[in-house]
Amino acid sequence: MGDQSWDPTTRATVQKIPLLTVKAGPRDKEEWQKRLKEELQALIKYIEINKAGDLDWFTIKPSNKEGTHWSGKCWYVHDLIKYEFDFQFDIPATYPATAPEIELPELEGKTAKMYRGGKICLTIHFKPLWAKNSPHFGIAHALCLGLAPWLAAEVPFLVESGAVKAKA
Repeated sequence: MGDQSWDPTTRATVQKIPLLTVKAGPRDKEEWQKRLKEELQALIKYIEINKAGDLDWFTIKPSNKEGTHWSGKCWYVHDLIKYEFDFQFDIPATYPATAPEIELPELEGKTAKMYRGGKICLTIHFKPLWAKNSPHFGIAHALCLGLAPWLAAEVPFLVESGAVKAKA
């Protein structure tokens, strides 16, 4: 499961997030409901891990009753200043074989490590890991191994380049 490019804290955290067992996506109706229950349990565990380590950095919730659109807020502290962003994603029809594409719409066009619509670039490090661990990875894993490292790499660059300013 581990990739040597992840720092020890990330590796230790992801190993504590429960692996999912239900191989179902939004098109699988009844099985999808079982998968959603596992997703929520894994997210709760990940949030508990973060809070226990004083590493709380996001909020998230499903935005529709089908559990196919999710949204939340994420934040990153750089030079003792908190930078907060809205994020969202849709569960792909081919989930869990395909990872969700996480979007930070307000950062669209501000970094080369982003695609149209504010979708963050996860192709080099995260997507091969997701493919290798599908269907056991879920939303919590995407946040831990996708969004968190992206924020850690990009927010300092965006702040230093002046593309992102602290909110008053």
